[in-house]
Amino acid sequence: MDLFESNRRQHLAAGGPLAARMRPRTLDELVGQDRVVGPGSLMRKAIEADRLSSVVLWGPPGSGKTTLARLVAATTEATFTSVSAVSSGVADLRKAVSEARDRLGMNGARTVLFIDEIHRFNKAQQDAILPYVEDGTVIMIGATTENPSFEVNAPLLSRSRVIVLTALDDEAIKTIVRRALADEERGLGQENLSITDDALEFLANMANGDARFALNTLEVASAGVGDDLLITIELAEDAAQRRAATYDKSGDDHFDAISALHKTIRGSDPDAALYWLARMLERGDHPMYVARRLVRFASEDVGLADPQALTLAMATQQAVHFIGLPEGALALAELTVYLALAPKSNAIYVAYGQARDDVAQTRNDPVPIHLRNAPTRLMSDLGYGEGYRYAHDFDEGIVGQQNLPENLKGRTYYQPSDRGFERELAERLERIREIYRETRPS
Repeated sequence: MDLFESNRRQHLAAGGPLAARMRPRTLDELVGQDRVVGPGSLMRKAIEADRLSSVVLWGPPGSGKTTLARLVAATTEATFTSVSAVSSGVADLRKAVSEARDRLGMNGARTVLFIDEIHRFNKAQQDAILPYVEDGTVIMIGATTENPSFEVNAPLLSRSRVIVLTALDDEAIKTIVRRALADEERGLGQENLSITDDALEFLANMANGDARFALNTLEVASAGVGDDLLITIELAEDAAQRRAATYDKSGDDHFDAISALHKTIRGSDPDAALYWLARMLERGDHPMYVARRLVRFASEDVGLADPQALTLAMATQQAVHFIGLPEGALALAELTVYLALAPKSNAIYVAYGQARDDVAQTRNDPVPIHLRNAPTRLMSDLGYGEGYRYAHDFDEGIVGQQNLPENLKGRTYYQPSDRGFERELAERLERIREIYRETRPS
């Protein structure tokens, strides 16, 4: 380390952001991840025994991914090298690997290569590091807020262990805030500040499990204290301004939220459904995306149990398109509650799936000749349309005939439920099938 780098680090240690200064120095100081690295945990034992292999840390912002990577390097006495997928490329990875190889060859020192936001590396960049992870030249620790199953290449993932870090709970956030207020060396201890209970509760709540957000907000609030050296709820609210962002409208949170919305509507829970709808809209999801998913739900999960569901869904789509947000949110809320309370049936969904499977998996025999039109003399001479039975010529406007290809004769797909309007459809369908059995030509 040269003199300038040494001075830079000293200045950051003394005057850097509070969240950086309060970064835990030992595993025992790490708060809120006892399940992963608490005493007796498998990863803790591996770190302390200096037998850690490459891992991918998956967790929300502020849960301690970078901190844990640094603690691994410090505990194992390995050299810590960091690259960010946002600003680094293949050349940076090769440089880090080259230095790690030299370090290992000269004195046997190992290297922890920390790749922040590894999900932002493309396939070629991830492939570039793969051989050196495989042969042990580097111990890779990747950090990601996105599901590694989708964002990390399968070969790299298979050579790493995925460690899931959870968002810190409110008590963990409170512990971190109190520690920062008491620490005289790295925190705010020398300023003799205190915080009211309601301000502490507010910080923990607004942080959404993000320790970095809580400490940054605390630091801003501390600059506004009066002679009483007290951080009040008013100061905390002024410093926070907004809730910590945990929602990424293009990431896992988005897909988890739409899954929650769909499943709570399916479960006929209008209250939970309204919450997930509001969560998506207030965090920036496009209202037309939500509308499209609700239209799909009307067909998939309500179906003919309530034929008006699809009509209302399309009217909602038009309303949202016409007036936009915020007014359009009420139309989406109305539809959400309607769908949650509607009788449910997936009979159409199942029926179409079975028909689609038969198209894909069975021989596609020709259309039965009696169902074909005969617009030309040749077609008529070939028998097209011959034997077709015109339904209006028969009682009840129904007549049995073979309408499926011969190899699917007798196959049924649609089986209505006994819920909502489908109860009436079931009775009608049974009568139709009875007439078919009686009048279908043998």
